Amino acid sequence: MKRILVIGGGIAGTAAALALHKAGFDAAVHEAHPDTAEDIGAFLTLASNGMRALAQLDASDAVTSVGFPLSSMRLLDDRGDEVAHAPLGEAGDALLRYRCLRRGALNAALQAEVTRRGIGLSHGARLVSIENGPDRVTARFADGSAATGDLLIGADGLNSTVRRSIAPDVRPVYAGQRVFYGYARCAPAAEDTGHITMVRGGPAAFGYAVSPEKETYWFARVAGEALSADELAPRTPSPWRRQLVELLREDATLAADIVAASSDGIMVTNATEIPLGTPWRSGRTILIGDAAHAASPATGQGASMALEDAVILAKSLRDAPDVASAFTVYEACRRPRVEHNITVSGQISRGTRAPSRTGPAATTPRPGDDTLVAQLEWDTDIRTVAGSTD
Repeated sequence: MKRILVIGGGIAGTAAALALHKAGFDAAVHEAHPDTAEDIGAFLTLASNGMRALAQLDASDAVTSVGFPLSSMRLLDDRGDEVAHAPLGEAGDALLRYRCLRRGALNAALQAEVTRRGIGLSHGARLVSIENGPDRVTARFADGSAATGDLLIGADGLNSTVRRSIAPDVRPVYAGQRVFYGYARCAPAAEDTGHITMVRGGPAAFGYAVSPEKETYWFARVAGEALSADELAPRTPSPWRRQLVELLREDATLAADIVAASSDGIMVTNATEIPLGTPWRSGRTILIGDAAHAASPATGQGASMALEDAVILAKSLRDAPDVASAFTVYEACRRPRVEHNITVSGQISRGTRAPSRTGPAATTPRPGDDTLVAQLEWDTDIRTVAGSTD
């Protein structure tokens, strides 16, 4: 049984550990943060493709126990008039329905599932270096400890230490928008839960969903220069509420009132992406998730793509005759699909492409959409569908 080191205990890393364990490998997760993982408190949506990947890992129950489902999307113009209302993804299948949840809650749920299955998970293990040998790879951590395995998977996010060992000159690139997240318990959006509402056409792209407890989850994407590290640092009270309210008052929608009703915990981040063509592998080391292919959040596909990665990499390692072949199969399946997502999402963020009117992820057919079900299906040999990415 191969011993596989997974660096990063976020969405990509925990899902990879679950997939590798199911495939019969001995996986161990090493997470830098002392608790469930770094979390800025933002929320996300898992699309139907991400939920399908979770189902293949037998992890649906762990995730559907947190957050709430979304069956449709409403699109409003800058006057607040509804211009579209359509189903989201595979809304008719409760298992595959979109889900809205806090990133920290998803991390905690997946880490709990890793622990429940007896997979090794260590916290406070901050990677400092990797030594790739002909047969083994060793990870060295800041506390002086080390771990050795047959393979190492870098699932350590946007500012990946593993990526720096493979492509030291690659840095995340600003994608043209600042992204704000917040929550409001007394917002004026007195709508039923079960759908996400997007407001387009004004000075910001704004979206919100109402939980069963009537808490409004919202985001705003605003064009502008990248924020500095000091501007991104959390502050209470938040300096962003007043600025966002003034900006959103230009629209005759509920957006400004929702932000005005929010708590001080408004978060902001720069929308960033990893350049196309970034190398993903070196020796016995490979990247997945945001470490390999982070995209701006405009298409809402980051977490779902990471879950796809986990299933397809585990299947590639299971089905291919050797490590090099497995990495080649994995990259053939994944690179066209995720780089298309980087491109489309970046174009939306920079304003060079109009967003979809029928769903956050449905801009144009993605490479691999026609074969994704087969690629994710656990009992299908990945090699039989690896080349089918049209």
